[in-house]
Amino acid sequence: MILLAGPALVVFLAFVIFPVLMAAYYGFFSWQGYGAPTDFVGLKNYLTILQDPLFHDALAHNGFILVMSLVLQGPAAILLALLLNRRMRGQSLIRVLIFIPYVISEVVVGTGWSLMLQTSGAFNALLENAGLGWLAADWLSNPDIAIWTLMVIITWKYVGFAVILFLAGLQGIPEELHEAAAIDGASYWQIQWRITLPLLAPTLRIWAFLSIIGSLQLFDLVYIIWGQYIASTAGTSTMATYMVGEGRNAGNFGYGNAVAVVLFLISLVVALIYQRAVLRRDTEGALTGPASAKRKRKNR
Repeated sequence: MILLAGPALVVFLAFVIFPVLMAAYYGFFSWQGYGAPTDFVGLKNYLTILQDPLFHDALAHNGFILVMSLVLQGPAAILLALLLNRRMRGQSLIRVLIFIPYVISEVVVGTGWSLMLQTSGAFNALLENAGLGWLAADWLSNPDIAIWTLMVIITWKYVGFAVILFLAGLQGIPEELHEAAAIDGASYWQIQWRITLPLLAPTLRIWAFLSIIGSLQLFDLVYIIWGQYIASTAGTSTMATYMVGEGRNAGNFGYGNAVAVVLFLISLVVALIYQRAVLRRDTEGALTGPASAKRKRKNR
């Protein structure tokens, strides 16, 4: 067992635990990124993070993105998965078209959307040509609109992953259950609500967990489309863009490492709470052996 787990454990320690510990260490210094850190500042970097209004804004944006990702992507992905789970013409093609945005590089997606959504970009030009010029707006710089623009892009980019995940979960639901419910007189939507969704719940919970962690660590799309300066004024900054802007780009790598540690701790706490409150039943059901039997007896 140790021989099998050893290589994976070494990689985990080298590329996860060790960098986190080094980041925590550098976070106690005012460090310019080269040479040994010597200017020890203690908890000053961490206190500055917690008191900085820009970090508060970034944290609030991450929270908004987290909630809206679940609200927008979840229902849309479920409806698309239910639709694509039925036999229809062009089913395979539609699945591919929905999944394509997910596999496209974030650089390509960010660059393409930023060009289209500029004030003089293709989207506003399309509205003008369609006689809807009054709908044209500054989609990227207006603080009242920019965060919703980001949500549209995120939904378009990542809903395909949720659809494929849900389709895989739907394949594991026995068709006999649907047929039995239909014979008993249940309508299509009653079958989906009473049978499909409850049986799909484990897949939904896993997807929600992945979406939550991804929302907390969102960086690439925001940085590519808005950059380090516009993101703050447009109201789309995240903790990751704050880390890069106030750390690496400002030449204060010690502060940037402290932000990375705070981001890691927030993600870890959220993950542990979610695992304890939501995923506990799924993980306990997957366990076998004396520990699992003991838990089952305890829950009776």
